[in-house]
Amino acid sequence: MKKTILTACAILVGSTSTLTAQVKLQANNVDEILKAMTLEEKAMLVVGGNRLIESSSDNGMIGGHAQRVPGAAGATQAIPRLGIPSTVLTDGPAGVRISPKRDNDTNTYFCTGFPVGTALACTWNTKLVEEVGKCIGNEVLEYGCDVLLAPGMNIHRSPLCGRNFEYYSEDPFVTGKIAAAYVKGIQSQGVGTSIKHFAANSQETNRMGVDEVMSQRALREIYLKGFEIAVREAAPWTVMSSYNRLNGPFTQENRELLTTILRDEWGFDGIVMTDWTGLRNTAAQIQAGNDLMEPGNDAQIKDIIEKVKSGVLAEADLDICVKRILQYLVKTPAFRAYKYSNKPDLKGHAEVTRRCATEGMVLLKNEGQTLPMDNTKTVSVFGITSYDFIAGGTGSGDVNKAYTIDMMQGLTEAGLKVNTKLADIYQSYKAYQSSLSAAVPSRGWFWGKAVLPEVAVSRPIIDAQAQESDLAIITLGRQAGEGADRQENGDFTLTDVERQLITDVCNAFHLANKPVVVVLNMGNVIETASWKSMPDAILLAWQPGQEGGYSVADVLTGKAYPSGKLTMTWPNNLVDLPSSASFPNVRQAAPRSRGNNKVEFRDYTKHLEGINVGYRYFTTAQESVSYPFGFGLSYTSFSYSKPVVKATKDGLTASITITNTGKRAGKEVVELYVSAPAGGLEKPARELKAFAKTRELLPNQSETLTMSLSLYDLASYNEGTQAWETAAGRYTIGFGANVEDIRATASFNLSKQQTVKCHDVMKPNMPL
Repeated sequence: MKKTILTACAILVGSTSTLTAQVKLQANNVDEILKAMTLEEKAMLVVGGNRLIESSSDNGMIGGHAQRVPGAAGATQAIPRLGIPSTVLTDGPAGVRISPKRDNDTNTYFCTGFPVGTALACTWNTKLVEEVGKCIGNEVLEYGCDVLLAPGMNIHRSPLCGRNFEYYSEDPFVTGKIAAAYVKGIQSQGVGTSIKHFAANSQETNRMGVDEVMSQRALREIYLKGFEIAVREAAPWTVMSSYNRLNGPFTQENRELLTTILRDEWGFDGIVMTDWTGLRNTAAQIQAGNDLMEPGNDAQIKDIIEKVKSGVLAEADLDICVKRILQYLVKTPAFRAYKYSNKPDLKGHAEVTRRCATEGMVLLKNEGQTLPMDNTKTVSVFGITSYDFIAGGTGSGDVNKAYTIDMMQGLTEAGLKVNTKLADIYQSYKAYQSSLSAAVPSRGWFWGKAVLPEVAVSRPIIDAQAQESDLAIITLGRQAGEGADRQENGDFTLTDVERQLITDVCNAFHLANKPVVVVLNMGNVIETASWKSMPDAILLAWQPGQEGGYSVADVLTGKAYPSGKLTMTWPNNLVDLPSSASFPNVRQAAPRSRGNNKVEFRDYTKHLEGINVGYRYFTTAQESVSYPFGFGLSYTSFSYSKPVVKATKDGLTASITITNTGKRAGKEVVELYVSAPAGGLEKPARELKAFAKTRELLPNQSETLTMSLSLYDLASYNEGTQAWETAAGRYTIGFGANVEDIRATASFNLSKQQTVKCHDVMKPNMPL
């Protein structure tokens, strides 16, 4: 490695020895710096700095991230001769991911573990998400980093995608609005974001090479629209190009995607960086508009230099990327020489994560007002995840946090008495499993710990618990992460042990006239249709961050209330989803497949469902689901009244009055769905085009919510004309509690079609 460093240094020194100008980078002299740079320096600047292991012998020639922030994901290269600093890039969506321990340092550098992306999205509260972003941005800044590699914005095409916990929704509008709020919050702290993974990285299986093949309309309306919203509304500093191919070329080498659409049509003016890829076709990447190659290696630098000298890569194309990186650099804390403290307000941020987690929890069932547990004193807590709580996902979406509050701690703090006989069984099992795992080589801190397998509990023990406790809680846990998709059996579906546990606990406690509550501690969707009738209440807690046990207890006891709603459909079965015909790991059922065999490993995935992703399919086909998009119960009830729709200069405003008609405080999410005029392009029965959330409403209090839409928001993409078209005619505006529960309607008439022309790009490379 020292040889590598010396080689890089020699290249730099040798190339600059004849230069006398020592101009230094300033905010207003980017063009001058560009002219002063050698070809070698330009090549170094567009290649990440992770290829180097810094040492004290570097003499400042080769900057890098490891000296400053161990554990950060990547860096840009420093060129001290020109006053160009190294900047630090760090994961990830649920909080800053850096190493908590450092050599020869007794301090710890823990970061706050916030709720995962699905939990944040299910708040439907952009102000709250922006507040979370400000907290994370503060930690990015005070730990000496410059850019957070987040948010993840890919679409929930299937519940089996391993990284769905990082992403927001099956719907691009929700995705874009939540992401824009997150980006605004982080960047308000003077640091940047990298929205990812651009684009269509909706599966982890063969993610480095799979070709995602789809129609231009599906790409524009579903897989790119969220990114477009975030770019236009929040101006992220960077965009991360994904690993996969898209309609043929790698996204990292696709000029139609990275320049024509992203820059020319949307107006993006930041830098594009690759996902953490090795040597590919660097000339094609640069020509496409991919400015920065991460994490970087010397082969990429050499390749760029050789291709410029041979004429394969025009130096003018390289200059475009270099200039954009220089423009990025002058915005960073590193360029400002910000004196970071390494001491962000972790205590204050923990309070934020505890509070915001409750607002994203979704109450799926609550028969007989089982929740909140007003009169409960003693509880029996089943499920190993109650004692080994899951704060977040694995991989780059994980956070090295100081602690995770489990259910036992949360319930005890809330004043409930947890049955210790049962708790002792689980704690002993946990200790035993931990001793076994200690003997197995770890996959490393990047991947986090594995979820313990559920333990079977005998019926006599359960019967005894039913006599001794007022209520039973069963926690079901799931873990997923980067690099692999989930499995159908025993992951999407319950395991045999879990199913037996729910059956036995419900039978025993119901026989004693006592309720059962199931808590779902996971970042993704599971099958619920076959067992949801058994428990009295189901609370979807998601993976709610490091304060998770406290947050769950706050909701169960009524200290807080759930106001989250689903941003994805929960199907009865996987095969009900059209995407299952071509998604890995799904056992197919006729007539959508080749029989009862798993989908074979392929180098491509055809998106045969087109725009019919999630609720767009189910509502149009009128197929039943376990829980529809936008669903979520409350501890109170709400009425919808006075729907009003008014035309504006470039669209419409829609307002609705919400009244708390129940006996408890609560917040209501109102979802605005639009049904387009008949004729013209085939469209879903309804599509989400706006949403709003009330403030906290006490019983009998009301609030009028107003939402604005532009005509462009109402448009669909016509491949025949290569344009966004808002058809003339009568639009039905539905104010919904969820996509299947429209509480009020109004109408809107458009006299003349509106058209926005686009480039004819990103055509599929094979028949669909």
